[in-house]
Amino acid sequence: MSFPDERSPDEWRAVLSREQFRILREKGTEAPHSGVYDKHYPDAGVYTCAGCDAPLYKASHKFSSGCGWPAYFDSIPGAVTRHEDRTFGMARTEIVCSNCGGHLGHVFKGEGFATPTDERHCVNSVSLKFSPEDKPVQPAKDEPKA
Repeated sequence: MSFPDERSPDEWRAVLSREQFRILREKGTEAPHSGVYDKHYPDAGVYTCAGCDAPLYKASHKFSSGCGWPAYFDSIPGAVTRHEDRTFGMARTEIVCSNCGGHLGHVFKGEGFATPTDERHCVNSVSLKFSPEDKPVQPAKDEPKA
């Protein structure tokens, strides 16, 4: 896959911490209940990609799932790309930043949460930054501008 923000591994290492590189660029996972955003529930704001600062999730998308990682029931339209992940002998849906391809986590469906989508985007805190101010959201390449 190619993404608008195509940097070399050395360019990513220059701007990411070792842990951010491990998770965003090497598809790692942080330990459950260890992330700064696991129990973070602001009234407003936007969660952005820790790699490229692209807006990914609104604070209003976040919910308490008890899974040990930040959980969102939806993303900003066009912000997250999904693809099948068959590592560990199972089929899962991996989610990555649509701008830079940074690994965010996985999506799980049909778990019965009382959310509008019945989805849980299980995201590593290390993959995110938070801005209390709503950032202007750019439409995806294939979406018309408002």
